[in-house]
Amino acid sequence: EVQLVESGGGLVQPGGSLRLSCAASGFIFGYYAMSWVRQAPGKGLEWVSTITYSGHTTGYTDSVKDRFTISRDNARNMVYLQMNSLKPEDTAVYYCAKSTTAGFTAALANLDYKGQGTQVTVSS
Repeated sequence: EVQLVESGGGLVQPGGSLRLSCAASGFIFGYYAMSWVRQAPGKGLEWVSTITYSGHTTGYTDSVKDRFTISRDNARNMVYLQMNSLKPEDTAVYYCAKSTTAGFTAALANLDYKGQGTQVTVSS
């Protein structure tokens, strides 16, 4: 059974930082790209970032480029999202998601599992 468990969310002031973690199990982690997606209040699911199976290629939605960094540890079955210079518009529930492929994808349709999510609130 595929399981994705996120942690690390919380309340942070604008300009602050958070590091999200995702523990994966139930599949061969190193075979698949992994993504972070988010859902803001009253809005649909939004792709945030993807890292390929090897970690060699990453991509970000424009609104988080140069502020967020995705990484993975295939030995520990973990994926991370370092979020810096947070803005109120980053407020959302953040989900870790497994891709159906090893390569890069920014398409929500290519994600087959996601976790329960972790709340990130950016507010003064």
